[in-house]
Amino acid sequence: MTYHALRRDPDTQTVELDDEYLDTISFQGREYQKYSVNHRISFGPVDDEEADRLELQHRVFQKVFDNRLIFPPIREPQRVLDCGYGAGTWAIEVAEQYPDCEVIGIDISPHMKPDDTPENLWLQVDDLNRPFTFPSNYFEFVHSRLLSTGLNRSRWPGYIRDIKRVLKPGGWVQLVELYFNVQSDNGSITEQHALRQWSTRFMGAFQDSKDLRVVTRLRDLLMAAGLVEVDVKMIPLPLCPWSNDPRMRDIGLANRENIQQLLPALGLYPLTQRLHMPHEQFKDLTDRARREANTPGLKAYFPL
Repeated sequence: MTYHALRRDPDTQTVELDDEYLDTISFQGREYQKYSVNHRISFGPVDDEEADRLELQHRVFQKVFDNRLIFPPIREPQRVLDCGYGAGTWAIEVAEQYPDCEVIGIDISPHMKPDDTPENLWLQVDDLNRPFTFPSNYFEFVHSRLLSTGLNRSRWPGYIRDIKRVLKPGGWVQLVELYFNVQSDNGSITEQHALRQWSTRFMGAFQDSKDLRVVTRLRDLLMAAGLVEVDVKMIPLPLCPWSNDPRMRDIGLANRENIQQLLPALGLYPLTQRLHMPHEQFKDLTDRARREANTPGLKAYFPL
């Protein structure tokens, strides 16, 4: 789901982290940030393979968003904050598009940080589960993308309040979250499908600490924090090119490779280590889900 909201008025704290956040652990051929795993912050890989996938995912999102990086009507922002920059693609493109704008990106992991970045871009290692330390009334625009697997369930209200506090009066926040519950509105996906089983298990692996259904309550969180002009749009993100609509079919074609990589990459650690699924069972489930995502006529999508 995508959200953007305007902040009209003021109110707590982003903490710099040190070299311990550079340590990684290897698991089944993938690299993970040791700090994130040990502190149950994030269970996604942080290697070059994942950086490439995030780049591909960004291209898919740009098709979905008609190549708009910023949705609200902002002409010349002076300061922009990107929460959860991942591989840095969105932040880099914004910095290039607005060379006079100071762009600051925050992520718990520095491992996918690109080597070459624009001079007006600063990428910081911070835990977004901690209160922001930026001054109040500091940014014209805050961007937040795909944080449901990283932010603790209890952090969301404070996170939204922090965003409101650091926004200048008249500033905007733009949130993009993926609801990992595989859906189909024509009945072609059932509980027997591996795609549904993968998503059920994936969401279950986080239920003790994360809120993967936060998309359903973001409007209320934004409004409770005092943001106004809250606009919400749900877009079905096709897992394969099932649509007869040319634009949606093109998005499905573009997203097909991302989904083929996403299912094993994001599911590996949560399902095998948090749900204790045997690796062979995980591989079988993921392989079946990937085949289904390539099946013509199977209408499956993630709400975005």
